[in-house]
Amino acid sequence: MREVDRRNKYDRRVFLRGAAATVPAAAVASATGLGVTDAWAEDAKALTPATLKTLVKVARDIYPHDFLADRYYITAVMPWDGKAAEDAAVKAMINDGIARLDQDARDRHKVPYAQVPWETDRVALLQGIEQTTFFKTIRGDLVVSLYNQKELWPKFGYEGSSAEHGGYINRGFSDIDWLPKA
Repeated sequence: MREVDRRNKYDRRVFLRGAAATVPAAAVASATGLGVTDAWAEDAKALTPATLKTLVKVARDIYPHDFLADRYYITAVMPWDGKAAEDAAVKAMINDGIARLDQDARDRHKVPYAQVPWETDRVALLQGIEQTTFFKTIRGDLVVSLYNQKELWPKFGYEGSSAEHGGYINRGFSDIDWLPKA
């Protein structure tokens, strides 16, 4: 059985040192206008950058994980640009789905979907389209394209395939650290 060390591995000095370095960097970034860049969306072949940014917001709202950076959602969404470039029907489905989301958002909140500030409001908009082909297709693809990124596996506690190591019987099958020891 695996023993879990629950002691805190950080002390006050490490925290203060990190905070002291972060505050000046944030001040310089805000003063110079530096921010998160959306250059990744400018390389799109078939979809507009606004459509791709909205798809990332949709992906984050369908599978919300606050501890995941946007780059994982971007990686999950970018293949749709290639699919849209190859197939006009896919491009139309995505553009129509995003247009409907934006219109619903404008009707309720006076801004496009990606600019709706509250997640609960965006989720309500998604619930309004959850029976559409657009929503079902995007949600179904995201299960694979998001969670099949090997860099994410440790963040969710998944150690990867164990077949090449003899199976899970010898690699954590009996690791139960939440039950009291007998």
